[in-house]
Amino acid sequence: MEALVKTLGELGSPRVMLVGDFMLDSWIYGHAERLSPEAPVPVLRKVRQETMTGGASNIAPAITALGGEVVCVGVIGDDPGGEELSSLLMSAGADASRLIRRSDRPTTVKTRYIGLAQHRHAQQMFRLDEESVEEFGPDVHEMLRAAVRSELHSCEILAIEDYNKGVLGHITTPQIIDEARKAGVPVIVDPALISDYRRYAGANLLTPNRFEAALASGIEITDRESMLKAAERIAAITRAQAVVITLDAEGAFLYTVDGKSMVIPTRARSVYDVSGAGDEVLAMLAVAIGDGCDLDIAVGLANVAGGLEVEQFGIIPITRAQVIDELRKMIGLRTRKVIERKVLAAEVSRRRKGGENIVFTNGCFDLLHVGHVRYLQQAREQGSCLVVAINSDNSVRRLKGPDRPIIGADERAEMLGALECVDYVTVFDEDTPEALLKLLKPEILIKGGSTPVVVGREIVEGYGGVVQTLQLVDGMSTTNIIDRIVNGQGNA
Repeated sequence: MEALVKTLGELGSPRVMLVGDFMLDSWIYGHAERLSPEAPVPVLRKVRQETMTGGASNIAPAITALGGEVVCVGVIGDDPGGEELSSLLMSAGADASRLIRRSDRPTTVKTRYIGLAQHRHAQQMFRLDEESVEEFGPDVHEMLRAAVRSELHSCEILAIEDYNKGVLGHITTPQIIDEARKAGVPVIVDPALISDYRRYAGANLLTPNRFEAALASGIEITDRESMLKAAERIAAITRAQAVVITLDAEGAFLYTVDGKSMVIPTRARSVYDVSGAGDEVLAMLAVAIGDGCDLDIAVGLANVAGGLEVEQFGIIPITRAQVIDELRKMIGLRTRKVIERKVLAAEVSRRRKGGENIVFTNGCFDLLHVGHVRYLQQAREQGSCLVVAINSDNSVRRLKGPDRPIIGADERAEMLGALECVDYVTVFDEDTPEALLKLLKPEILIKGGSTPVVVGREIVEGYGGVVQTLQLVDGMSTTNIIDRIVNGQGNA
C-alpha cells in the first residue's frame, strides 16, 4: 500500500485520448412519499433536475479528477443535448473539440428518476432512454479515424469505452487500434457487453467485468480457475498482453500472457451502486499506465478507485486525494476529518450528489463526555453524513466566559473526529453557525435540549430542510463535570 501511495503522489498529468459512445445523463430528483390514486405506483414530486456526463463521457471527468488530461473523440447530435454535453465536458477540463456533431442523429440521453422518502437514501425508480442505435455510415467512421490520427502524437495512451452504440464497429475499431500501435501509443479497452471481441484485436489491455468476460469467452465464471480460463481465451481472441476482470466490491483479477494471474482484493465495502466502477477503473488505468506505471501498480490503484466508486450513489469522479486517503485508511492511518469550511462545502456537495442527506449539529463540545457521544450517535442515525461544527476558543470565551474552554479547539476537533459516527468536523469563529448553514445547506439541523429556540431554524426551514431536537443525557454536562472536579465529588 505504501508503494501505491508513493506512486500516486508522484504521478504526472498524462494526456489520454478517449474514444467511445458519448452520452448525456439526466437526473430528476423528487419526493416519493405517496401512491398514485390512478394506479399502485409511486408519485414523484419533482424537486430538482441535474444533467451529467454519461456513457464514455463519464471517463473524461474521471480522468481529469485523477490529474490527467483528456481529448474526446466520438459522435454526438447537433442538438441541445449535444451542446450541454460538450459544455459539461469542457467544464470538467476535457478537450471536446474532436467530438463530431451530426444533425441526423440525436445525442443519447438517459434520464433517471430518483425518489427520496422520509429523508432516507434516495433510490432510482426507473430510467428513460432517448437514443438511436443505427449503424454509422463510412463517412462518419472515416471522420473518427481522422480525428484519432490528428491527436495521437500528443497523447500518451488511447482509452476505448465501448457501449456498442455504433461508434466502435468491427472495421473501424481495429483500424483505430492499429493507428495507435503504429504511433507507439498503448491501448486499453473497456469492452461492450457483446460476444465477439475480435473488434478489439491488437489492444494492450482489456477490462471487462465478470459478466462481459463470461459472455465474450463463453465460460461461466464461478471461481478463480474459470476466471483464468476466461481471461486466457479473451487474450487469445484479441492478442492482448493482459486482461483485467473487474469484480466490483470484490476487487479485480489480473492475467498477463507471460503467465501472471492474481486476484487483487479490496477492503470489505457497503455496495451502494456498482454503476461507474468500470469507468473509474478505466480512468485510473489510463492515467497510471499513461504516466509509465507498471501494470501491477496501475491495477492496484484502479482497484482502489473502482472500490470507492461502488460506495457512492450515481457516478461521481474519484479524486487522487480520495484514493490516497483510502490507501492510508487501508494501511491503518487515520483519515483526515477536520477540515476548513471551503473544503467541507466541496465534500458536502460531492456526497449530496451521491444521494446522501447531510446532518449538521454544532456546539462547544468542551470536555468530551458520554452525553456528547450518545447525542452524536443519535444525530448520525438521522442521516447518512454527520457534520459537527465547533466553536473556536475565542467564540467559546464570548459565550461561556474567560475560563472556558478547558480544551483547545484543535484538541476538541481531533477527539470528535476520532468518533466513528462523525464524518466531518469544522471550527467556526462566529458566535453562531448561521454562515455555515447558509454555505452547507444541510438537509437536517440537529440541536440538543428541549428549547424551542434553535439558532438557524429559519435558514434551514427556509430552503426546505428539517430541524430536529434530541434529548440530552440527564445531569451530564461539561459544567457539571467541572463542578464535581472542583468540589472533589468524583462520580457522585
